[in-house]
Amino acid sequence: MRETMITMDAVTIERGEMILVIDDHPLFCEALQMTLSDALGLSQVETRSSLGAALEAFRGGLEVDTIVLDLNLPDVAGLDGLARLRNAAPGVPVIVVSSMSEDRIITAVLHAGAAGFVPKHSPREEFVAAIRAVSQGGSYLPRDYTPPATDAHPDAERDVIDRLSELTPQQGRILALVCEGYLNKQIAFELSISETTVKAHVTAILRKLGAQSRTQAVRIANSASYAEILRKP
Repeated sequence: MRETMITMDAVTIERGEMILVIDDHPLFCEALQMTLSDALGLSQVETRSSLGAALEAFRGGLEVDTIVLDLNLPDVAGLDGLARLRNAAPGVPVIVVSSMSEDRIITAVLHAGAAGFVPKHSPREEFVAAIRAVSQGGSYLPRDYTPPATDAHPDAERDVIDRLSELTPQQGRILALVCEGYLNKQIAFELSISETTVKAHVTAILRKLGAQSRTQAVRIANSASYAEILRKP
């Protein structure tokens, strides 16, 4: 529940605002918690070390006002993680943080629906400014970000991201293993489920992605990967 409101630099932040930080580096989470507490007076900062843990928390009823998401998580291979997070917490603005701060990555993140982007090496003032802007319904981008002169395939990228967002967390894990070349039997062993269950999930994945084969599903998934984004002209 939100409580007394404070004002800093003509921007109002509510003390009861809940922030969720999703990052697998404990020191970064701790530093960001201290930064938000000191600069904005926010005491309610939740942390999760993986996308799966965050999605589980939302299924358990966690409600937050803003999400800070690291792109480089153990269980995230591309923009599908951001898409699935937005699907699990509709309407909650997401600020992406990453050590990958190329303009193409930032553009792709914006296409995926992020409200802001902060390079991970930024000073604490940048993180504070991003939270302030997004909490007021705005957006935040690095000062040196330059949008591409032409954006050749924005609609196609959004379509892929939308389709990937429909995958459940388990289907996302299975698709990631399919992309690594795992066979159904190997996936079943890795996830401690039956091979029949894996087959059912793969069928559902193909249907949701509009793919006719595992190979096509892999191509679709890889099109949203960071490496592919950086290769695009």
